Amino acid sequence: MKTIIEPFKIKSVEPIRMSSVQERAEILKRAGYNPFAIRAEDVLIDYLTDSGTSSMSSEQWAAMMRGDESYAGSRSFFRFEEEVRRITGFRNIIPTHQGRAAEKILFNVLHKPGAVYLGNTHFDTTRANIEYLGDEAIDLVIPEGLIPSKIHPFKGNIDLERLEDNLKKHKGQVPAVITTVTNNSGGGQPVSMENIRETSRLARKYGALFVLDSARFAENAYFIKMRERDYADKSPREIAQEIFSYADATTMSAKKDGLANIGGFLACNDDDLAAEARNLLILTEGFPTYGGLAGRDLDAIAQGLREVLEEDYLHYRVRSTAYFAEKISEAGVPLILPPGGHAVYIDAGAFLDHIPPEQFPGQVLANEIYLHGGIRGVEIGSVMFGKQDPETGAFQPAVLELLRLAIPRRVYTQSHVDYSAEVITEVYKKRRELRGFKIVYEAPYLRHFTARFEPLA
Repeated sequence: MKTIIEPFKIKSVEPIRMSSVQERAEILKRAGYNPFAIRAEDVLIDYLTDSGTSSMSSEQWAAMMRGDESYAGSRSFFRFEEEVRRITGFRNIIPTHQGRAAEKILFNVLHKPGAVYLGNTHFDTTRANIEYLGDEAIDLVIPEGLIPSKIHPFKGNIDLERLEDNLKKHKGQVPAVITTVTNNSGGGQPVSMENIRETSRLARKYGALFVLDSARFAENAYFIKMRERDYADKSPREIAQEIFSYADATTMSAKKDGLANIGGFLACNDDDLAAEARNLLILTEGFPTYGGLAGRDLDAIAQGLREVLEEDYLHYRVRSTAYFAEKISEAGVPLILPPGGHAVYIDAGAFLDHIPPEQFPGQVLANEIYLHGGIRGVEIGSVMFGKQDPETGAFQPAVLELLRLAIPRRVYTQSHVDYSAEVITEVYKKRRELRGFKIVYEAPYLRHFTARFEPLA
């Protein structure tokens, strides 16, 4: 059937406060033109992130009531451990309060002077945790992944030739090769099983660990089922299990494909690495069987990991995101194509081609769709990834200037999406009227969360 229906019924609702353009203009000014600083109650449709914003199911709420809040060795931990191990196959399962905590622990354990991490595209927290230690993160996505309009089934793939060149160049200095599935910074694009397999082989050939950033592993598994030969008849669970079988470790934010509001984990087979990680966990997160989480959260994640691999859910998730992309693409809005699983990525550089990268077209677009329709998205461009050359001081723009509209799981209906498409289409018609921004405050790391801006005349 052509009509997309949600594979669930709505049992509880939360009201949306309808605001005016005049109100939103004042809200933006108070927020320093940074959508992160806008109160959630002042947002009509919130696509800022798909992290921790899912609606939980009746079974997840029931699981939370079973939560065991014992400090050590709770039943909730063992249910969580069993489910993560069933999917990933890893021996050591270490809970954390979210994905970036798992990254911080892993990179601290792996750190050595001059360390270099290679990946398809490191996301913001991954890169920040690497660079905070004085290490280097190098992106090696395939060329097609840098051309928004280019159609390719697996634009998240790492460039295997460049990967091997860099493994040779930095031999002995690469603790890990990191593949992000799906590739968030590159448009939520999937990575093929063939690419995962070959990346694993090369990493091990040169003595590096192969690590998966698996926040959206289920969506990636479904894309493999749809697009890769020999996987059409396999279940998403079987595909996910094969994906993890090629890795030495994984970090995951369970706030994405865990369908939970908080939580994450680090998992690996290396007992020595796990022992060091648990020592850091105790210092920063808590005892190894709760890792900064309540028992009820561990139970919610365990149930969410079961639900996220249901094929009806994944079909709805991927197809409804594609529907959103099709609606605005038909109006001429430039996008990263084909659409990914968790978000629609507008090519802000092409949308606002009269605004140079140093004036942050993605940030301009984020402000305008909020002003026009109360929709909140997030810039993934030169605010997030741009920097100054340390030697010359020259501005180094991001590779792509994007606006990400990340869709919370099981939250919005088709009418919300239709409204969003209408707002974006209207902004596209008036795009030539828009002007750039300048930064008036920025933090040294992850500046996009707290930066403040002023419009240019």
